[in-house]
Amino acid sequence: MAQKPSIPKGTRDFSPQEVNRRKYIFNTIEETFKCYGFQPIETPSFEKLETLTGKYGEEGDRLIFKILNSGEKVKKADLAALEEGNLARFANSLSEKALRYDLTVPFARFVVQHQNDIAFPFKRYQIQPVWRADRPQHGRFQEFYQCDADVIGSTSLWQEVEFVQLYDGVFSKLNLKGTIIKVNNRKVLSGIAEVIGASDNIVDFTVALDKLDKIGEQGVKDEMLNKGISPESIEKASPLFSFSGTNSEKLNKLSVLLNSSEVGMEGVRELSFVIRNIEELGINNELSIDVTLARGLDYYTGAIFEVAAPKGVKMGSIGGGGRYDDLTGTFGLRNVSGVGISFGLDRIYLVMEELDLFPKDLSQSLDVLFINFGEEEAARSLKLIKQLRNVGIKAELYPDDAKMKKQMNYANRRKVPKVVMIGSDELVNNTFVLKNMATGEQATHTIGEIEGLF
Repeated sequence: MAQKPSIPKGTRDFSPQEVNRRKYIFNTIEETFKCYGFQPIETPSFEKLETLTGKYGEEGDRLIFKILNSGEKVKKADLAALEEGNLARFANSLSEKALRYDLTVPFARFVVQHQNDIAFPFKRYQIQPVWRADRPQHGRFQEFYQCDADVIGSTSLWQEVEFVQLYDGVFSKLNLKGTIIKVNNRKVLSGIAEVIGASDNIVDFTVALDKLDKIGEQGVKDEMLNKGISPESIEKASPLFSFSGTNSEKLNKLSVLLNSSEVGMEGVRELSFVIRNIEELGINNELSIDVTLARGLDYYTGAIFEVAAPKGVKMGSIGGGGRYDDLTGTFGLRNVSGVGISFGLDRIYLVMEELDLFPKDLSQSLDVLFINFGEEEAARSLKLIKQLRNVGIKAELYPDDAKMKKQMNYANRRKVPKVVMIGSDELVNNTFVLKNMATGEQATHTIGEIEGLF
C-alpha cells in the first residue's frame, strides 16, 4: 500500500478559501503601501550565504536555511572541521547559498547593487516568502510570507511617524481593533546598558530583556546572569521589569533614568517626537512605549516597532520593524540610513480567523453556474457565459451532461448563489431559467435580460 503523501513540518497547503482570505490581506496591505508612495520590488528566493550571515545576531544566523553545494563544489567541504567537531564551520563549507531569512537584508543588498538606478530617498515595498529553520509551533512556520515597507536614504523622524500611521491604516482596514503598536528606541536601550554598567554586554542584555513577556522577570534575570551581566547591573535594571504608566509618564521616567547618558537622552528625544506627533495626528489603535522591546536584531540603531495582537488572542507579534542606520554599509555603501516595518501575514491570518473578521463573500468564487443538459444546450450556455464574463461576472458551465442532482450538489458545495438552466424548451424560446439557490425561487427570462440579473 502506497504511503500517504505529506509535506515538511513548518510548511502548509492552502485551500481555495484560505488563498482567497490570504489575498484579501495581501491586497489590503499592498493598496495601503501604494497610498503611502511605496514602489514594489522583488528579490531572489535565495542569496549568497555571505550576504545573509552576520546580520541577524547569533540566534538568527542559526535559523538560516542553507542550500547544500552540489557537483564539484562538494569537494570544498572542510573535512578537518568535521574531524575537530566544529560543525558550524563544516556546515558553512558545504554551502555557498541560503534561502532568504527576511526581506530587509536582501533589500539592502538590492539598494547597493542598483544605487545608480533608483532615486533617494527610496521607498519600496516587497511581499514575498521567507524561510527560517525554526521549531514549528502555533503562529510560527518555517516558510511564511513577509510584507515589508522601507524608506532608505533619509534620517527624518517623520518616516517613523508615517510608519505608525501605516500600521494603523492597515489594521483599521482589516477591522483588527485593539492592536497595540509598541515602540522603543535602540539608543534608549544603549543608554540603559550604559547607566547600569552593562555596555560591554549590550547584545546579551537586550536579547534577554526582549524575552520578558515570554520567560518572565526571573527568567530574564537568570539569562542575564548566565551571559555574564553582574548582579549589580541587573539590580539597577530592575525598574524596567515593571515599567508602566502613560507614554508621557514613561518618557519622564526615562529622562530621569538616562539623564547621564548622551545616547540614551537622544533616544528619549526621538521617542518623544514620534509620540507627540502621533498624538496630534490621531490613530485608531494604541501606540505604547515598551522599554523591553529589542527584537533581537543587531542591525537596528534607532526606533524599534512591534505590533501585538488584540488582547485575548494568543499570538506573538503580528508586525515589527525599526531604524537601521548603516545596513547598506556592510555591502559597501556607507552612511545611508533606513527605516522599515513588516507585516506578519500568516499570524494576521490566524488572528483574523480566530476573531471571525474575514468578509463572508470571500469564499464565493462563482456568481452563476450553468447546468449542462446536452451538447446544444451547452453551446447556447457558453455564448451567455462569454457575455457575462466580458462584464466581470464569474460564470461557469458544468462540464458533463450529468444528472441534475449531481450538478446541483456541485453548485451547493461551491456556494454558488444562482444557477441558470437552458433545456430544450428554452432553446426553442430563446429563454433561460434562473434559480436562486438560497431561496429556491426560480423564474424564466429572455436571453436579452441576462446581464441585468447579476
